[in-house]
Amino acid sequence: MESRTGFLISQIKQVQSRIFQRLLQDCGVEEFNGPQGHILYVLWQKDEVPIVELSQKTGLAKNTLTAMLGRMEDAGLIERKTAESDKRQSLIVLTEKARDLQQKYDEVSQKMNEVFYKGFSGDEVLMMDSYLDRILANLEQSERSAKK
Repeated sequence: MESRTGFLISQIKQVQSRIFQRLLQDCGVEEFNGPQGHILYVLWQKDEVPIVELSQKTGLAKNTLTAMLGRMEDAGLIERKTAESDKRQSLIVLTEKARDLQQKYDEVSQKMNEVFYKGFSGDEVLMMDSYLDRILANLEQSERSAKK
């Protein structure tokens, strides 16, 4: 039996991105776009993150991330700071402007979850999250194996 999982995930990602961008606009968030919101989300969990770690946590290639961070820095959302422990290492730090946007982002994320799980029971949501966690773990394990 042939699986359509990869195709479906790609389609979901594309449609989700368009809806998320619309929800950001509906909530008056003009300071960042959806992909930049993902970077901010990671930084809201842990501030002062090295670019390498941010790349791993967002799944973005370092060169893509660097370009996005440049635009975010120009918009006053992040700053670069030299790590005290290693002067060669640059840390990405949130600005007050970015910290002030977290509540709006959380509201948009909640609305997005409502769209995702409309018509799902609580048990179905838990099962879906469990399946997605397993898929992610499988992919990460495969990626680590390929690097060896």
